[in-house]
Amino acid sequence: MIKKLKIKFICLAMVSLFLLLTIVVAGMNIINYNSVVAEADRTLEFMSQNKGGFPDFEPGGKGAPLMPTEKPLPEHMSPETPYESRYFSVLITDSGEVLQTETSRIASIDEDTAKEYALKALNSKKLSGFADEFRYAVSREGEGWRITFLNCGRNLDSFYRFLCASVGMAAAGFLLISLIISFFANRFVRPVAQSYEKQRQFITDAGHELKTPLTIINANVDILEMDIESNECLADIRQQTERLTTLTNDLVYLARLEEAEKKLKKIELPISELVSETAESFRALAQTRGIKFVCNVEPMLSAEGDFKSLQQLVCVLTDNAGKYTTDGGVVEVSLAKQSKYIRLKIFNTTAQPVNGKELQYVFDRFYRSDPSRNSETGGHGIGLSVAKAIVEAHNGKIKASTPDEKSFEIIVHLPL
Repeated sequence: MIKKLKIKFICLAMVSLFLLLTIVVAGMNIINYNSVVAEADRTLEFMSQNKGGFPDFEPGGKGAPLMPTEKPLPEHMSPETPYESRYFSVLITDSGEVLQTETSRIASIDEDTAKEYALKALNSKKLSGFADEFRYAVSREGEGWRITFLNCGRNLDSFYRFLCASVGMAAAGFLLISLIISFFANRFVRPVAQSYEKQRQFITDAGHELKTPLTIINANVDILEMDIESNECLADIRQQTERLTTLTNDLVYLARLEEAEKKLKKIELPISELVSETAESFRALAQTRGIKFVCNVEPMLSAEGDFKSLQQLVCVLTDNAGKYTTDGGVVEVSLAKQSKYIRLKIFNTTAQPVNGKELQYVFDRFYRSDPSRNSETGGHGIGLSVAKAIVEAHNGKIKASTPDEKSFEIIVHLPL
């Protein structure tokens, strides 16, 4: 149990860390990419208003920088932007006829290539987008369309370098922190492990301590029955001591089973015969109460496990079904091979409606959906906890469900 808790803690911590790093890295790179696109779009918007380029510049006086002769540059744009930018534009009609190409501000693009890019952008039916490393904008100009292309290669290269660096750093950080979490996981779960071990040891010690006085009480009842005739008081004493003895034995068995989960002597055994023989022992009791008992077991099935534990599992589940089935009800025990598992199902009708929301608690110790029926059924609410412990010790799964809220079934999957 503690090992499973440790594994769950490590997995939860790593998944949380992975999600956090993924959100942070993705968020930073999305913001970075949007910044690149937004800057290019602002520049293209200004260029589209100036026939696919920048205004002409002339000296602004001795020692002064070049100033635009037409429209001034926007505030977000550096005076160096017109000289740093590499761009070209194409003016094309609705019919696809190229009226003008401007490629003087870029060396890697000739007129034919510019026309190809323009037609590709126009056919995309988008007003803006990417064509390779060029960001383009489509605007109406006279009787045609002006497609302006801006080279974003440097900005995109910076973005990709940042993306790779951030992913690499996140991966390295994830690996480092995962190693740290794995290293200190024992310390994190140690208080829980110690508390669980003390609880288990207390149950075991208390069980052993209770056995002696219970044995003495039963012996004294036997002596009293020999000295005086048996009466209702002695019968009640014997009944209650037997119930307490059964509860004590169940608690000790559960504690030992959890302690020796990895020490069970598992062998290949005929699971079909085990289930049939164990379940059939309840048929006579069922008949006395008018309960319809159905046992459908697929023959010749075998599984690896501990014989006594699996026998106890079938006893507990069948006995539980019998206790909570009204006279004249139905109890069904079935066993079949399902994929890579052995599927054991115990079904029974119930006297009281079954609340589906309470099914998640039925395997808890001492849980009762109807506490007032404790004395009627004679149970203690610990049987299903024992069943769950046995199934988990065999690396199986157990689940409770109610098909119609008028019946109850438990399904066990045991690996082949």
